Amino acid sequence: MSGGFTLYVVLAMVLGVVTGSLCHAGVTDPATLAALGGYFGIATDVFLRLIKMIIAPLVFATLSVGIAHMGDTSRLGRVGLRTLGWFLLASVVSLLLGTVMVTLLAPGASLGLPLPGGGAESGVPAAALNLREFVTHLVPRSFAEAMAANEILQIVVFTAFFGTALAALGARARMLVEVLEGLVQVMLRVTGYVMLLAPVAVFAAIAAVVTTRGLGVLVSYGRFIGGFYLSLGVLWLTLFALGSLVLGRRIFSLPPAIRAPVLLAFSTASSEAAYPKTLEQLERFGVNNRIASFVLPLGYSFNLDGSMMYCTFATLFIAQAYGIGLSVGQQVSMLLLLLVTSKGMAGVPRASLVVIAATLAHFHIPEAGLVLILAVDQFLDMGRSATNVVGNSIATVVVASWEGELAAPGGADPA
Repeated sequence: MSGGFTLYVVLAMVLGVVTGSLCHAGVTDPATLAALGGYFGIATDVFLRLIKMIIAPLVFATLSVGIAHMGDTSRLGRVGLRTLGWFLLASVVSLLLGTVMVTLLAPGASLGLPLPGGGAESGVPAAALNLREFVTHLVPRSFAEAMAANEILQIVVFTAFFGTALAALGARARMLVEVLEGLVQVMLRVTGYVMLLAPVAVFAAIAAVVTTRGLGVLVSYGRFIGGFYLSLGVLWLTLFALGSLVLGRRIFSLPPAIRAPVLLAFSTASSEAAYPKTLEQLERFGVNNRIASFVLPLGYSFNLDGSMMYCTFATLFIAQAYGIGLSVGQQVSMLLLLLVTSKGMAGVPRASLVVIAATLAHFHIPEAGLVLILAVDQFLDMGRSATNVVGNSIATVVVASWEGELAAPGGADPA
């Protein structure tokens, strides 16, 4: 079924490119093109809303059951520390690699743009994403509010307390655990229904962006886009190499296992859209449900590897475009700043752009430079969304292996 799903998504992407190109070539009025793109976008918006509809109850149910089945609270703490430790390593690698690659490739150096006037703005608010706001935002004021707003990190925090209480009560909470197990099965079935619409959403997403932007924009920004995707490729190789230190040769069987969710994230430019499919494929790969349902939701807040690389790559690209040099000390400061602010990206609209805007302001780089990347942000978002899925998949499998919760190839029980 996974192979068929992948084929349908690929065909939908190709059809979307062809349809979008024909629309862009046949219509010259920008307003009409924007309207056409909006009509195509209806299907994608509906699909993403359906995904958002199921993610909160799916995360709550799977994580509650996973923690309850762990039983030992000390083990829960160990899994949490190992998970966050891997996330920290992956974050540093992503940010550092983005800095190194953009410095070596220098995609913005040839632009030689004059510094804009003091009143020039990008239209993206440079939100003050700081440690204090992030920490206080972790704890929900109301669980119902967190569910309604799809605040995944807040849901995870509440569910960690809830699941730990279930584990502590043992037999007395068994009936409630069984109800939650039933809810998991229901939500997985609902997920299957929603995924039937994925190829339609993929077609609409690609057709919309090509209709409004055209494929010519890829040529204009070829060096920047090519450099970023090359950097993502290096990041993928690095993450898989790190994973092989734990998984050995089995790491080579992971890419085909997660092919479908990665392709879904790429084509819809949403790593969130791939969450249910990623969870399903990781369990098929052999990851125990209690590990997958614990690590994966955390990854969507703490381990956005593609988005973090983009923050350093895009920020330094803009600095290069204006001929602004940053010292090694300033670049180290930028890495530390992004290491903190990037953890607050979950749930923030246009999160990467908001973080970049805040970073530009902090280092006195013209905020108007953000306009340089807005034209192709959709194409770049596709790559970083797919990378987020890859990074979280590797993290989940690595933690499962550390915990002895990764089934041997062929379906044998975990060691």
